[in-house]
Amino acid sequence: MLRGTVFAALTGICLALPFPAQSYDSLNFSIAGPDEETLTPSLRAASILAQLEQDEDKVPQDVLAAAQGDYARLVEALYAQGYYSAVVRITLDGQEAATIPPFSVPKRIDKVRVRVEPGARFTFGKTQVAPINKRVPLPEGFAKGAPAQATVVRDTAQAAIEGWRSAGYAKAEIADQTITARHAAAKLDVALAVARGRQFRFGDVQVTSDSAVREARIRQIAGVPRGEVFDPVEVEDAAQRLRATGTFRSVTVTEAEEGGPDDTLDILIDVTDRKPRRFGFGAELSSSEGAMLSAFWLHRNLFGGAERFRVEGEVSQLGGAAIKPDYDVTARFEKPAVYGPDTMFFATTGLSYDDEPDYIDRSFNFGIGVTRAFSKQVSGEVGISYSRSNITDLYLPGDPTRLLTILSLPTAVTIDRRDDKLDPTEGLYLRAELEPFSIVNRGDSGGRYAFDIRGYRAFGADESVVLAGRLQLAGMFGPSAADAPPDYLLYSGGGGTVRGQPYQSLDVDYSGTRLGGRSFAGVSTEVRVDVTDSIGVVGFADAGYVGAESFPDGSGDWHAGAGLGIRYATPVGPIRFDVAGPVAGDTGEGVQIYIGIGQAF
Repeated sequence: MLRGTVFAALTGICLALPFPAQSYDSLNFSIAGPDEETLTPSLRAASILAQLEQDEDKVPQDVLAAAQGDYARLVEALYAQGYYSAVVRITLDGQEAATIPPFSVPKRIDKVRVRVEPGARFTFGKTQVAPINKRVPLPEGFAKGAPAQATVVRDTAQAAIEGWRSAGYAKAEIADQTITARHAAAKLDVALAVARGRQFRFGDVQVTSDSAVREARIRQIAGVPRGEVFDPVEVEDAAQRLRATGTFRSVTVTEAEEGGPDDTLDILIDVTDRKPRRFGFGAELSSSEGAMLSAFWLHRNLFGGAERFRVEGEVSQLGGAAIKPDYDVTARFEKPAVYGPDTMFFATTGLSYDDEPDYIDRSFNFGIGVTRAFSKQVSGEVGISYSRSNITDLYLPGDPTRLLTILSLPTAVTIDRRDDKLDPTEGLYLRAELEPFSIVNRGDSGGRYAFDIRGYRAFGADESVVLAGRLQLAGMFGPSAADAPPDYLLYSGGGGTVRGQPYQSLDVDYSGTRLGGRSFAGVSTEVRVDVTDSIGVVGFADAGYVGAESFPDGSGDWHAGAGLGIRYATPVGPIRFDVAGPVAGDTGEGVQIYIGIGQAF
């Protein structure tokens, strides 16, 4: 009996389950009145029925659920544009969707029709919001006679609250609101009353979650200015500083629900740690420069204070034409919030072996320094570096060697206003470097400089075309090319300068001896066009200059290259495939191929 009862119950359940049935193949979506062209795109974008139209597997249950939900979505979209007298009708085979019980789904739906009568567009009548912080402007659209868009009302209320919060009134809120739609006159009257509450100062900073990072260090990195007037920007900056360490998977910084009796407001920090260790690898391929392989190991919290320690190794020019492999091993230690929340101490060291046509350089280096973020877009860096190099000059008879001990003071300023560091479409990037140096064991001194300027601009209705440009300037002053450290000399050609020209193929003739130049200038342009969401094509042209002088004056030589490329978007940046050839100069011939991750610049 029990088995029979279970079987009967299962049979009943199976029979009651909805089976797929044919649903509508098209949607009749109509809007009455003269505003049809302007309203149709936004209403279709808000409609689930419109999105479901292209779904081949739609069943009656899904269609009914979408139709009944579309009433609210369409009305909300109309309110957002100032239509408060709208009538929305949605019929399924002639029956109003709102009247169909959810447990009486039709077995078949053939015709779906959405009919919207938006009515008159309302404008603002009486508008009032008080009190307000006059130093923070309200949205311009909140004024008598302007289109009465619901989004403007919402933005005005938010702006009024944020205006007081920026002045320290952290618990400001809308205390009362009166919104009246006068349908006969198509006017919307809005009155908002703001309660600003007490002005607070930052109180204690409390870490509310468990973390492998010490609580004192979390507070130090966050840098909340205790005792100062509350500012929501400081709260967001504190969260951003913690995220920037890379130690935490998630960061939440909020103010306490209630303020203290002394007008202080505690700040609560909740963090979730990332796994402390990580390793990775990368590769690039060029037909002239060969392959580059790299790998790294990273510890995100070395001593419990969110310190980062990274060891990286790289082998380049593997299989390159007429060039031998180079090797490089580096280590970098970073400690955030050492001299304040916006500073970071770093120490670097490394060993390298560079086997180039003109020289072989075996070197060791060590350096320390500090970086500081002056704003979200501007940062600076200053340090001191020591290096010792054993150099074999292959261009001289007998391959003589020389030992160089160099002490330098590298400095840099970076302005980064790009919208996306991995695949920018808008903005500007500028980095300026200056490094005075002294060759201690030879009593010689000089300096080197570098400028890297990049700009991006998107075009088209969907911004699918991006024009990108880059200008590079670099030079060295002080010692002659023969006496200078060879890695301070400058060349052109290859993936980082002029694609289509062989790697470091442009140098300088010093009375019959060819070495790198003491100045360099490079110009690159790209036109990037998105073909699909994940695939794009690129046309590019590069030109490079190398001269014997310390500052480019046109007395040196130029060469250029151009080509086409394909980009495939991934979460870690686009995969790049470029094919280029020379278009000016006599430093190379044939086609060069470049494969890597990330845009060329």
